[in-house]
Amino acid sequence: MGRMARGLADDGYMDLMGPDPKAGRLLVATPLLGDPNFRRTVILIVEHEETEGTLGVVLNRPTQIPVGRVLEQWTGLATDPSVVFKGGPVAPSSALALALVPGNEEPVGWRALDGAPSLARLGLLDLDTPPRLLAPAIASLRVYAGYAGWSPGQLQAEIDEGAWHIVAAEPGDVFAATPDALWRMVLRRQEGEMAFLATYPDDPGLNLASRA
Repeated sequence: MGRMARGLADDGYMDLMGPDPKAGRLLVATPLLGDPNFRRTVILIVEHEETEGTLGVVLNRPTQIPVGRVLEQWTGLATDPSVVFKGGPVAPSSALALALVPGNEEPVGWRALDGAPSLARLGLLDLDTPPRLLAPAIASLRVYAGYAGWSPGQLQAEIDEGAWHIVAAEPGDVFAATPDALWRMVLRRQEGEMAFLATYPDDPGLNLASRA
């Protein structure tokens, strides 16, 4: 991940950091994280291992590319908006998918995340699996091009710098109908000072200019 636009720890964001990163939690970019790959992103942590590193997908970067253009066989199962999402800057030409599978079964081609109980039926889906085998089980599906990845210790270093808030995920976050609003929505439901960050202006410089 690229360097941040400025030193975030000096702006008081450190006291708002949450618990350790784990699969099933969200990384929410702080307002001053300037890296264009991650500015105002909400990332679901899919895998986190101390010795292997961390993998996640950006939940709020929909593209204009319909799922049917690249994965026609999955079109009927994709949740609206039925477009490919930009999952992150790593391996952007590859695709991965998250699917919600109610019930207790583990259908072929689907693997549950090791995450929070509220996301117990959310998992990674193998896009090489014939859709007809999974269609009866899937309630929601979203496809991502690329992913976000951190080597061991890298994500923790960014958290210590104040780049990310770590918060609990809710089932509706992954398949939000208005993903462009997700960053503000997730911040707004937090307690204390973090909720006020949802009102942080897109360009704080304009806010300062208006006071001059």
